[in-house]
Amino acid sequence: MKYIRNILNSRFKRSGNFFMEINQILGFKPKDIKYFRKAFTHRSMNIKDSEGNAINYERLEFLGDAMLSAVIASHLYLEVPSGDEGYLTKMRSKIVSREHLNELGKDLGLITLVESKIPKGQFGDNIHGNLFEALVGAIFLDRGYKYCEKFIYTRVILPYVDIATLEGKVISYKSLLIEWCQKEKKTFGYNVYEDTGNDDVRHFSVKLSIDDKVVAKARGTSKKKAEEKASKRAFFVFQSKISKSV
Repeated sequence: MKYIRNILNSRFKRSGNFFMEINQILGFKPKDIKYFRKAFTHRSMNIKDSEGNAINYERLEFLGDAMLSAVIASHLYLEVPSGDEGYLTKMRSKIVSREHLNELGKDLGLITLVESKIPKGQFGDNIHGNLFEALVGAIFLDRGYKYCEKFIYTRVILPYVDIATLEGKVISYKSLLIEWCQKEKKTFGYNVYEDTGNDDVRHFSVKLSIDDKVVAKARGTSKKKAEEKASKRAFFVFQSKISKSV
């Protein structure tokens, strides 16, 4: 009996700590903690409900992404009455970019709350943004749209959304570089190959060529990341020309 009591007390303590940490992040008390438990459960836990449905944060991530887009779109629509559809779409993309969401997740320390069988050091950067989206989804299910909107305003819009700054922010150097090359009728190509280095995590290297000349090299844990790094380096090489053209 003493052993069982110790287990129950341990679980109660963990649950209490989790509730307090979530409460601190949200700024209000959740009604049903189970939504937030789910928001921080990784698929590696392989947990299922009584009907065989997987219990992890991935579906909440989908919901949170939609809620973020809706609240941000509403804010931009009201804040920038002169902005057309293309402008508003581009600005929203900058606010909810994967890079920005990852920063938000890191700032809140969300990864410390994750239940996973995978060591946290092995997760890529996107885990931080995924958890942030899942958290927003959990808030919506637990408290509804108004609380969800309030959280996004407090944690995203007020501290990070400055229209003037966002207008000059580049969300994809690759897209910007390709647009410039096409406009200036320059040939370009990304030569990507798997890196055979001694890193624990597989890496890819890329050589970016413009008009048959290698202008930048980079490496990353994915082809996409390697290409974006190389594009960023090339952008700063041609920054003055690109700024005048695009």
